[in-house]
Amino acid sequence: MSDIRVRYAPSPTGHLHIGNARTALFNYLFARNQKGQFIIRIEDTDQKRNIVGGEESQLKYLKWLGMDWDESVDVGGEYGPYRQSERLDIYKKYYEDLLEKGLAYKCYCTEEELEKEREEQIARGEAPRYSGKCRHLTKEDQARLEAEGRKPSIRFRVPEGKVYRFNDIVKGDVSFASEDIGDFVIVKKDGIPLYNFAVAIDDHLMKISHVLRGDDHISNTPKQLMIYEAFGWEPPTFGHMTLIVNENHKKLSKRDESIIQFIEQYEALGYLPEALFNFIALLGWSPVGEEEIFSKEELIEIFDPGRLSKSPAVFDRQKLIWMNNQYMKKLPVEKVVQLALPHLVNAGRVPENPSPEQLEMVNKLVALYQEQMSYGAEIVSLSELFFKEEISYDETGKAILSEEQVPEVLRAFLQELEDLEPFEAAEIKAAIKRVQKATGQKGKKLFMPIRVAVTGQEHGPELPNTIELLGKETVKKRIQNILS
Repeated sequence: MSDIRVRYAPSPTGHLHIGNARTALFNYLFARNQKGQFIIRIEDTDQKRNIVGGEESQLKYLKWLGMDWDESVDVGGEYGPYRQSERLDIYKKYYEDLLEKGLAYKCYCTEEELEKEREEQIARGEAPRYSGKCRHLTKEDQARLEAEGRKPSIRFRVPEGKVYRFNDIVKGDVSFASEDIGDFVIVKKDGIPLYNFAVAIDDHLMKISHVLRGDDHISNTPKQLMIYEAFGWEPPTFGHMTLIVNENHKKLSKRDESIIQFIEQYEALGYLPEALFNFIALLGWSPVGEEEIFSKEELIEIFDPGRLSKSPAVFDRQKLIWMNNQYMKKLPVEKVVQLALPHLVNAGRVPENPSPEQLEMVNKLVALYQEQMSYGAEIVSLSELFFKEEISYDETGKAILSEEQVPEVLRAFLQELEDLEPFEAAEIKAAIKRVQKATGQKGKKLFMPIRVAVTGQEHGPELPNTIELLGKETVKKRIQNILS
């Protein structure tokens, strides 16, 4: 097998999106599985859409997810430069070559003329495509148009009557007829090359062997094949991954607020990068067997592009929450505290520079909820009852507290609390046992009234641990409020 070289080529027009992260991840897994090279190339020629910090953000969050690369703007490599904006001289040489051979030509049409042409074609029920009106301009025609002050773009001359076929790793045999594709612009009026031209040049010169990318690029493939053919180059192997859809099977749109879509948002919420890596790897790819939890090393070991799905990948939020919880449960509590503490600070529950006592309280709080926590920010809603002066009771809670045995159970427990020292979970558990003996109540009849009275909830972490963390005075006050 020839050397495997794959690339992820983001535009610095925004932050790392879940769909782009998946493209990068599948390329990364394939390269590492095949002992090949993973390259990151920055496609930054659309200067108007580039955002400040876009490139840094892409690289930062790929690293955060756990990926590394062999060549890029930050690590160098023998096929650089790795920013398209620094490769303009390279592209110039190739488009001048095409012009010289008559495989491309200068087009002087204005945007208004092209728009009018498109509208007329649509009105006639035709698929819009360039009519080729500048295809046969003479040197004199070109000189006249330039004298009018018109600047040309450069269009590729699409061969007539040809079918472009390729075997796609995901889709199998795919073909496009050349008559469905109008002569397309490869260089804008300002001399900046467009995507399909620049990407084909870059992929060839960087010796890219496989192009794994999203389904939305499939219509670009025949244009890139034409560029390869024009220069007599061997094209790479293509694989087009199916779209990611939401739970209603609608294409994931950046405006869809039901799904968090940017990797930095997951970091900010206190998700774990290794859980997200695992989750994204299963968006449109499946391993053999039923197992769903894999380390990065295991995914590298088992990744096979032949198992990329032919059906759209459903972004299942509940599965991500479940998966992150599986990872959270296995962490040392100190790590979970690091994820949770900033959120308690932001919510005003803990000062920015907590004292040792406050930090100990946070440690206990996180330890209490670690089994339940799916991500760091969740500690705020889970632990609300520890930061409330007054608690309210829902209808179910009120029904539990109105049962006939409740006053006796709560009075007995209140009496036990008076002299309870030290006020720790083991002692509290023993006290509840004594209440059971004194009242004859057990199971739900015993535990549920105590839990609801002191927490306002029917379910939660271990009751003795919860009571210890609430503190004796808070617990006594809440029980007295029920009894009064």
